[in-house]
This record gives sequence, C-alpha cells and structure tokens, in this order.
Amino acid sequence: MAKKRIALIAHDHKKDEMVELASKHADLLRQCNLVATGTTGKRLAQEVGLTVERKLSGPSGGDLQIGAELAEGKVDCVIFLRDPMTPQPHEPDINALVRACDVHNIPCATNVASATMLLAQLVPHHHHSHN
Repeated sequence: MAKKRIALIAHDHKKDEMVELASKHADLLRQCNLVATGTTGKRLAQEVGLTVERKLSGPSGGDLQIGAELAEGKVDCVIFLRDPMTPQPHEPDINALVRACDVHNIPCATNVASATMLLAQLVPHHHHSHN
C-alpha cells in the first residue's frame, strides 16, 4: 500500500502544539511521507526526529507549494494548525490552501482536536474480532 503523504503546517504560535502533536503520533507519522513548511519542518526533524520534506516558509510561498502538490493529487491530508488570533501576512495563500483542500476533497485539520481525529483515522487499526 502506498504511504500516505501528509502536509504539516503550523503558524508561529502553533508550532509548539504541532511538535507536541507530532511527538504523540510519531510512530504513526514515521509510516507516512511528510511534507512541511519552513520552520515547522525543521522543528519536527530536530525535536521529534521525523524525516520531513521541507518547503519554503508559509509567508515565502510554502503554503502555495503544498497547494500545488495537493492539486496534483500528491497530498493525502493536511494538518494546518492556524493561528486564528493573529493576522497573517499571507492570508490569501492560507485561504487558497484550505480552498484547495475543499476543491480536491482532501481532509484538512486546522486545530489539534481535528488533527487528532484525522490521525486516528489514517492508519487502519487491526481489530481482533470477538465472535
């Protein structure tokens, strides 16, 4: 079975949460191909020890790079911990990425709660039947 390709993006105030989330689900994420923007990718590699393909930072066009891959069908899901309280200079790129998820019907989690549910669904658990 092809590895799932997950895009991981976190705004500055959410990077700690992303590292924490990735640490909790590190075993699962190791079974996937990961792509991340700028600093998020760097921290996931350094602090969690994950292998991450790094794009530019979001403000430099990283969201657009991931959006382009998504449009080509190369991304299976997006975890985008956005910071709703701080205005982002690249807001149009962020909206374009989330819109691309909707256009291509790609699951996109924008907070830790939805990301946790998404990751739980990602890898099929082998249930032992009790009959």
